[in-house]
Amino acid sequence: MADAPEDPATRIDTLRAQLNRHARAYYELDAPEIPDADYDRLLRELADLEDANPELATDDSPTRRVGGATNTAFAPVTHTVPMMSLHNAFDIDELRGWNERVERRLEGQPVPAYAVELKFDGLAISLRYENGVLVQGATRGDGKVGEDVTHNVRTIADIPSHLTGDYPPVLEARGEVYMRLSSFAALNERQVEAAKATGKEPKLYINPRNTAAGSLRQVDAGVTADRELSFFCYQLGVVEGGPELTSHTQTLEWLGSLGLPVNEHTKAIASIDEVEGRIAEFQKKRHELDYEFDGVVTKVNDLRLQRELGADAKAPRWAIAYKLPPEERTTTLLDIEVSIGPSGQATPFARLDPVFVGGVTVGTATLHNQDQVAAKDVRPGDTVIVRRAGDVIPEVVGPVLSDRPADSVPWEFPTDCPVCGERLVRDEGAAATHCVNFRCDRQIRGRIEHFAGRAAMDIEFLGEKNVDRFVTLGLVEDVADLYTMDFDKVLELEGFKEKSVENLRTAIEISKSRPLGNLLFGLRIPEIGQVNGQTLAAAFGSMDHIMAASVEEIAAVDGFGMVIAEAVHAWFSRPEAQDLIGRLTAAGLTMEAAIVDRSAPQTLEGKTVVVSGTLAGFTRDGAKEAIVARGGKSPGSVSKKTLALVIGADPGASKVTKAEEAGVPVLDESGFLELLESGEVPEV
Repeated sequence: MADAPEDPATRIDTLRAQLNRHARAYYELDAPEIPDADYDRLLRELADLEDANPELATDDSPTRRVGGATNTAFAPVTHTVPMMSLHNAFDIDELRGWNERVERRLEGQPVPAYAVELKFDGLAISLRYENGVLVQGATRGDGKVGEDVTHNVRTIADIPSHLTGDYPPVLEARGEVYMRLSSFAALNERQVEAAKATGKEPKLYINPRNTAAGSLRQVDAGVTADRELSFFCYQLGVVEGGPELTSHTQTLEWLGSLGLPVNEHTKAIASIDEVEGRIAEFQKKRHELDYEFDGVVTKVNDLRLQRELGADAKAPRWAIAYKLPPEERTTTLLDIEVSIGPSGQATPFARLDPVFVGGVTVGTATLHNQDQVAAKDVRPGDTVIVRRAGDVIPEVVGPVLSDRPADSVPWEFPTDCPVCGERLVRDEGAAATHCVNFRCDRQIRGRIEHFAGRAAMDIEFLGEKNVDRFVTLGLVEDVADLYTMDFDKVLELEGFKEKSVENLRTAIEISKSRPLGNLLFGLRIPEIGQVNGQTLAAAFGSMDHIMAASVEEIAAVDGFGMVIAEAVHAWFSRPEAQDLIGRLTAAGLTMEAAIVDRSAPQTLEGKTVVVSGTLAGFTRDGAKEAIVARGGKSPGSVSKKTLALVIGADPGASKVTKAEEAGVPVLDESGFLELLESGEVPEV
């Protein structure tokens, strides 16, 4: 029999207690236990219950409160003009609903313009200037009373101690103190370096928002100064004197003229449809800026209309924050399992109660390795924070300790491979644990899948499902078996007809002619990626010469060194590897490197050119071959040493971004042709 649902009064009390606890952790301790999205979800549930049961609503409810209590370590500051919060919209329908309410309050007159700006992930602050001189900095606190943090505010380089231009006798400027991502990364790097000197584990900061808030509440202003905080101004408080301002965007322009930093992305928009477009635009740019933002704020731009619309107990009616899909959520960790990769690496991952985060529903998340599980101390049954930012693989950030079951016990890494049952091995000083059984089924499947991939031997019609079937049925046990496979038995399998079998047979036969560099990459030799495979083939000219080479000879290859050389030499020394190469040679695969045609002018000698995407006048490998034929190199990634990035149709976005960041010229196909001819990057 299912448990009876809580009555509204009991559930409201439970939610208020949870929200009060989490608000204190967030606003007062700067150590939130749950992500913002989960706090918002609890707050929304409470608001819905109070709306449905108005007799249970109270004035001190979290739904009517702004911020949190002040810290008694700082002197209180009473805000003459309250620092309010914002109501949230979590989808476009809610945004349009807000707009309809605004127009109804304005008696049907359309809003002439909106100001759209980013919602920064930091700490709200109010700055008071008298006769152009900064005299006070105060946190928002509960909206009416904040904390005096003037001594810390003075250390923030973005905040001027004196205003410039035509400033009024009294000005209060409101805005957000935040920490740039680059400053946050540098701070953690300093923590790592400091820990090395003591031999202790570094104390790393969790995220920029909490670090910024904690830094602003330091008793020692020198600590705040060391954190490299930043500031954006976005609103006025008390103003005595000054010009007659008519719009929000005009207000920001004026604040900027006084020397206060305002964000360059604020823009006046004519219609709610354009507001939606602006939100979509910034959703794509979420990870392109050097600071975090978790939403887009829309404000009625006209200040007269703002005054007419007024505010409720918590927030102005003339503004709303559209919250972007959360990148962190909490859920239940159902179990911790271990997967075995193609190279035998044993990787722990979390099996989760599915949760919507980062725009998708996530049911599993990486835990990286044994040390990470121990450091985070996550356990089956825990409520955990899951993060997914952009296209990054979801990960478990850590547990919510206040929700941990009383009977919880630490999780232990298994001693045996979950696939083949052989002992798992972790080399001294290594982070990863491995199954070293070369005949482990998962490794066999992984090696064949990799071997058949487009970047390696490019065998069409040999997908993951077919590999799984062939290995399960014993038709293949390693990559060499592909070339002696019994196709009569394949024809007997469900889903295979004569045509599909012939297509697979032909694709496998064609793969025999792939270049030696592709074969070296396809064999999953440690440290040998696509580029190193081509380099190794070119350096020695044949598989026989590579197998006979000493560690020192391999280390002498351009860009290799002893670490790579020892790994490559050890792999070729294994009897099973030598047997595999012998069988592939007997099957007729290419074991000699192609002779590079050096008859073309050596216009790119010693230069590096990266190609991404499909070019109309070249085959997939033809562009790279043209570069090599002219004495150049064509690796798979962009670096500061890259002369140019050539892009065709559907280029890799990360390569283009990296090129732009490194100042590497980006060329189209016509520019590439000029580069091949002259060796010089044409003017773009």
